[in-house]
Amino acid sequence: MDSLVIVDAANVVGSVPNGWWRDRRGAAERLRDALPAYAEGGLPGLVAPPLEIVLVVEGAARGVTSVEGVRVVSASGSGDDRIVQLVADEAADRDCLVVTADRGLRERVQALGARVTGPRTVWPRVPGAGTGEGDRYGAGAGDTRDEE
Repeated sequence: MDSLVIVDAANVVGSVPNGWWRDRRGAAERLRDALPAYAEGGLPGLVAPPLEIVLVVEGAARGVTSVEGVRVVSASGSGDDRIVQLVADEAADRDCLVVTADRGLRERVQALGARVTGPRTVWPRVPGAGTGEGDRYGAGAGDTRDEE
């Protein structure tokens, strides 16, 4: 069975102060569009392929659609609560990694047996990091928000 990787879209997109708040949905779509490569290539040092990637969106980003390699789940309420529910419902018999820097969410999913990693696991490899610019990358040196 494929390993499950759940990405907290709001937390990952919000980890870089690059104007994402002007277009939350567009920022989530850019993140979504960069994630399929991980389904095939895995996350080196963390999870080997193949992966099932789930991107959880909330608020203004609700309505972002799935693409091949990334299933998008729109949280009707709290994105954190939806992520916890996904871990509880879908990760019982397989490896699960949650991508978030949210300490409270980390504790909740770890209590259910999931592993956690920070936004830089996926975000620094995303050209533009939600800005639409191809020459910028995600969290800069010195950004420690995703460290344990």
